[in-house]
Amino acid sequence: MKLLHWGMVPLFVWFLLVQPADVARVGPAAVRFHSVMGLVFVSAALLWWVSYMRRGLLGRPGPKLAGWARWLHPVLHKTLIWGIFGVALTGLLIGVTSTVQLWAGGIVPIAVPLDMPRANDLVGLIHSIEFYALASIALAHAAFHIWRHLRLRDNALRIMAPKVLHRFL
Repeated sequence: MKLLHWGMVPLFVWFLLVQPADVARVGPAAVRFHSVMGLVFVSAALLWWVSYMRRGLLGRPGPKLAGWARWLHPVLHKTLIWGIFGVALTGLLIGVTSTVQLWAGGIVPIAVPLDMPRANDLVGLIHSIEFYALASIALAHAAFHIWRHLRLRDNALRIMAPKVLHRFL
């Protein structure tokens, strides 16, 4: 799960910084690469969601968390997991409402296009808002765990960080 968690971070940053219009200016190879990155991101997101549905949250609040922090811990994690699922779902709906056949990574057909341009625009807007809202929640999640590490001096960061970073924590 650590690998999945930390593998999502660069993908998340990629999609925050690189838009489809940006890669379209570079050329077809860049568009395909962006699409492959999307396929990897969605696959990882769905794997994470399935893991959550089967086993629940893997992390527990810990003994040092109390009050608002104890309440916020599972809320942040569940919001991220369900939010990532929602981003994947609205991405699928973009393909469903498209006027052309979209392919994830040039490998997997997203859906049979139903040629619904107004619905496609609306779903695209919802998808964007949802993704950027999720990004702000991910930043709040990171800030929460950094706060835990600095203020409570618990091992929350060490538990999830790769071993090479433990000496810095």
